[in-house]
Amino acid sequence: MSDNQLAPLYDKHETCALCKSTFTSKKIRSRFIKLDHTDTDLCPYYKDEEISPLLYFVKVCPKCGYSYSDHFGTYFPEGTRDAIENLVSAKWVPHNYGEERTVQQAIQTYKLALYCATLKKEKAIVLASLLIRLAWLYRKAENIKEERRFLELAVEKFNESYLEAYYSNTDMTEIRVMYLLGELNRRLGNYDKAVAHFSKVVDQQNSTLEKKVVDMAREQWYTTRDLMKKEQEEEAPNVES
Repeated sequence: MSDNQLAPLYDKHETCALCKSTFTSKKIRSRFIKLDHTDTDLCPYYKDEEISPLLYFVKVCPKCGYSYSDHFGTYFPEGTRDAIENLVSAKWVPHNYGEERTVQQAIQTYKLALYCATLKKEKAIVLASLLIRLAWLYRKAENIKEERRFLELAVEKFNESYLEAYYSNTDMTEIRVMYLLGELNRRLGNYDKAVAHFSKVVDQQNSTLEKKVVDMAREQWYTTRDLMKKEQEEEAPNVES
């Protein structure tokens, strides 16, 4: 079957880990995912933004409201299942997010997943991955205030995940987390912290296979140093001769 006959989106069958009901969630066929470029904090842009994996990262059970990503663990720590059932499912108005999504609908699914992840006591890296993607969606929606808010929250969780040193079942590694801590702090104007994290990445250039991340860190280190210098010059008092 040719691409012309295939739809970019297809229904993937899911089984809710909370209520065990089955449902479908949209997924994009890989052949249709055409990356155009990425921002320096790894935010992806696609040739067709309507066919963006970011929109379908979160699955939402239409029956009980449990929302999650593939990064979530299968284990529910003691008491967390009851917490989600009482605080999410008991208040859930059946809603189907299993169709094509807009950016605003995707944002709603991320917020649901963040709430579920918090109640489920997921690892910090799981929450960080949701928070940075949510910031990216707000960037695409040109909502600078909310983008910044979620970047700040992402920094907190990436810091926690770096201390936990736990990245299983995610697309993150220690060196990527260090890089993102540098880049997110740079974007937030925390230049000293940014430089410190970029330096840590560059220091690992001989012990990592992720050479592209090292190159990005080196480039952003120079960029940040220039920004710091410019900021210092602007803050320096003008002394008349």
